[in-house]
Amino acid sequence: MNQTPLIEVKGLSVHFVSSHGVLRRRIRRVRAVDYVNLAIYPQETLGVVGESGCGKTTLGRAILRLVKPTAGQVLFEGEDIVQLNPSEMRRRRREMQIVFQSPQLSFDSRFNVLNLIAEPLQTHTPLRGEELTRRVVELLEQTGMPGEVLFRYPHEFSGGQLQRIAVARALALNPKFLVLDEPTSALDVSVQAQIINLFQRLQAELELTYLFITHDLSVIQHISDRVAVMYVGKVVELSTTDAIFNGGAQHPYTKALLGSAPMVDSARRRERIILQGSVPNPANPPPGCTFHPRCPVSLPLCSQVEPKLMDTGNGHLASCHLLQGEVVYPNAPPVINV
Repeated sequence: MNQTPLIEVKGLSVHFVSSHGVLRRRIRRVRAVDYVNLAIYPQETLGVVGESGCGKTTLGRAILRLVKPTAGQVLFEGEDIVQLNPSEMRRRRREMQIVFQSPQLSFDSRFNVLNLIAEPLQTHTPLRGEELTRRVVELLEQTGMPGEVLFRYPHEFSGGQLQRIAVARALALNPKFLVLDEPTSALDVSVQAQIINLFQRLQAELELTYLFITHDLSVIQHISDRVAVMYVGKVVELSTTDAIFNGGAQHPYTKALLGSAPMVDSARRRERIILQGSVPNPANPPPGCTFHPRCPVSLPLCSQVEPKLMDTGNGHLASCHLLQGEVVYPNAPPVINV
């Protein structure tokens, strides 16, 4: 892309420190996000996928500075927001918002819809009285909700309706960038489609930029322009959605994720790589490539040296020793057709 990124993430790390043991004298460092680099361009949707616990949500919250990064930079329009003081960050908050996975948990059940959506407007703008109410009604109608729900409470709505209200609140301050943290995972399939269509319509109308976090590959394929695949706090592959889903995936972990996804079209079968074991503990990741204990094509080098995330051609990034040198694959991985 020739555009200037709206957001650049450089060497971003988020490590959580906790004590454990009988006397809680042992210190454990959990590498939730570990030296991530990526760029998000204006009006694009960057999808982030990976198994539970891979660091997707922490990455999104660190970009918004809802959690404090341990190291690295987050450049928003060229300004490093990690270095901003609270008053300066408050100014940027208007331009960066989040939609959470569960609106039921992000809403105060004592507030009605008017109060829920008006809260950021009262904090950041001079709107009051009729002007404030009018703006709230506009936001509701923009997300497909009727204005007459103003005085109803969260328990009176379905999951899909609550998510529309959550989107209306996120849009209240006219942001440029939204982190969408698994916004459809708690919804029925038919409602998921409606919310995805809503996000796409709003993006076109308001020129929004999205970081879309999910474990649902079918949703990512439908909504994303590019896809970042995360494993144990690191991005292991990043490319266009077309490349990832149409035979261009390169990292063994990405191939395993794609092979595990159900496919309705039997004519488009994928090879399924059978992974052994479970995701490593981010407090004690294996040396070298963190995926090597489960990788069906790992080499001795993989357990000793961590591969770098490198351009393998046409802007396609992947971190695998097998892609970065003239290395012949060892024994073929176990494969079944699905």
